[in-house]
Amino acid sequence: MLKRIFASFAFLVFTALAGWAQDRAWVQIEAHPSLREAEERARAYSGAFQDVNAFSLGSGWYAIALGPYTGEAAARRLSDLRRERLVPGDSFVADGSAFRQQIWPAGANALSAPAVAAPAAPAAPEAPAGIVLPDETPAEARRSERLLTAEERRALQEAMQWEGFYTAAIDGAFGRGTRAAMADWQAANGYEVTGVLTTRQRAVLSEGYRDALARLGMQSVDEAEAGIRIDMPAGLVTFSRYEPPFVHFAPKGDSDVRALLISQTGDQATLFGLYDIMQTLEIVPLEGERDRGQNSFVLTGQNETLHSYTYATVSDGTVKGFTLAWPPEDDKLMQKAVQMMRDSFEPVRGVVLDEAQIDPEAEQGFDLLSGLEIRRPEFTRSGFFVDDTGQVLTTTDGLGRCSRITVGDDHEAEIAAIDMKLGLAVLKPRENLAPLGYAAFRTSEPRLKSDVAVAGYSYGAVLTLPALTYGELADLRGLDGEVSRQRLNLSALPGDVGGPVMDAAGAVLGILLPREDGARQLPDEVRFAANVEAIAGFLSANGIAVDAALPDASLPPEDLSTLAADMTVQVSCWE
Repeated sequence: MLKRIFASFAFLVFTALAGWAQDRAWVQIEAHPSLREAEERARAYSGAFQDVNAFSLGSGWYAIALGPYTGEAAARRLSDLRRERLVPGDSFVADGSAFRQQIWPAGANALSAPAVAAPAAPAAPEAPAGIVLPDETPAEARRSERLLTAEERRALQEAMQWEGFYTAAIDGAFGRGTRAAMADWQAANGYEVTGVLTTRQRAVLSEGYRDALARLGMQSVDEAEAGIRIDMPAGLVTFSRYEPPFVHFAPKGDSDVRALLISQTGDQATLFGLYDIMQTLEIVPLEGERDRGQNSFVLTGQNETLHSYTYATVSDGTVKGFTLAWPPEDDKLMQKAVQMMRDSFEPVRGVVLDEAQIDPEAEQGFDLLSGLEIRRPEFTRSGFFVDDTGQVLTTTDGLGRCSRITVGDDHEAEIAAIDMKLGLAVLKPRENLAPLGYAAFRTSEPRLKSDVAVAGYSYGAVLTLPALTYGELADLRGLDGEVSRQRLNLSALPGDVGGPVMDAAGAVLGILLPREDGARQLPDEVRFAANVEAIAGFLSANGIAVDAALPDASLPPEDLSTLAADMTVQVSCWE
């Protein structure tokens, strides 16, 4: 009797369990022969659905399924998903009998979970004060997001990168980094923070990015003369002229953007020379990163009025590249243009800009290089070598305004010693120089009314050698009896200040000082120089030995010019 009761109870339990199992169903949407691929696809689907699972099917295959649902709910769910085209067309309702171990999410056991009539729908959010109510619920946003193509997903990442919220790879995968970027963008723009962009939010984000790209007007340019293919910001620049090694593109409208294509025959030495030359041009501001490799270089420049980027490379006996320059307020947009230009840059083999292609009407000048302005210092003065390591004696005139000082052929120097009372300064080049000559000072007192000459860069960089200005020694003291000064009778220019004052034999007897602003207006021919005693005391106090000149006869003008050229240098002040 007891056995019959137990058997009847077992039959009822088995029948109930069987009925429950028969009413459990799944929407199987994909199957993959790779565990890794199945996990990746399940993770991707979880961005759109909340009930994604993945199971082993045996024989190395894995299924991705939604559920579990009741049988009726599974059929309805499959119909809805197909209608909205959110799952593949060959998806089907499965009873789960083939599902074995669950492999995603890790640690879950959906096979033992009760079936539900339908996926739980989240309640519509209430917008807090100051928050823009979304056009879709998070679930609806995920469903609409599921319809995006891979290209549209990448475009959204690019738009978030453009807005400064996304820094990872543009791969179209909406992982943790992309979700965080979406949340940050929502917070910054007053939306409810969900980490899932609604259809309207995606449109707002994309519109700003599209508008920016539309302003650039990027177009593929095949510059046949220069042998370069590249995407150019045609909305901001237009072809201007050829001036080898450059193809000039002028600003379009009021853009203030300029571009160059670089094309010339050459090797690594040519590339390195171009690297140096470009840094002397106004189009490449002094501040910015410099990166020169064996076969290419990048120059960036920034100042208050101009930013620029230059790239060049050498291959197949040619040097090719480009420069883009823009006003600082357009930096964000133009950095995008630089990236697109660099990505599309393609040198055409065997074609180089013909050096004969010069616009006959192009402006020419000593301060221009192939139509580009050479950077000029704020002002120039003169100085002269006082030892064989290349240290230069000059005056303090204007040095306080210089952010950068160069001597001679653009050798950077720093102030090593200074005496404001005497108005003297020593400049030490950052690398030792080997001057052709340096000053030898006269040890005896010069004769009044004797001939003197000042060597100096009277006209700045217009002349490559110093000029000699002749005059006479008018007095051994200043007008107020200063014993450290001499009074000269000669006409000098501002560029001569700091130049050596020499006697007829080439011995240095002073350094030309700047004119002083004061209540007294002196004749133009009245100039002053610090004498040898003042100079020697200043140099000796700073560890620089003074060479004495040997008595000698007067030199012919051409020999005096050669002596002056060997020791006199231009001192340039850059702000």
